[in-house]
Amino acid sequence: MPANNRALADFLRRARSRCDPARLGLPTDSRNRRVPGLRREEVALLAGISTGYYARLEQGTVPSPTVLEGLAQALNLDAAGRA
Repeated sequence: MPANNRALADFLRRARSRCDPARLGLPTDSRNRRVPGLRREEVALLAGISTGYYARLEQGTVPSPTVLEGLAQALNLDAAGRA
């Protein structure tokens, strides 16, 4: 995987782990969460993409600008996070 694809994949994982599901209106039953933050399927739902496609993004698939915008909104990224 090219370095820029790996950087995006790593960024998505980190951003997802920092999101608070409760702030986004999602269930927060911690007994069902193995790691902090959002699950892949939750990010996909919020971004309007399939879970499989989101998983491929975390494996290095390059998204379109439209998908990037959806991810930025889903992950509640500020201007610095979108840069």
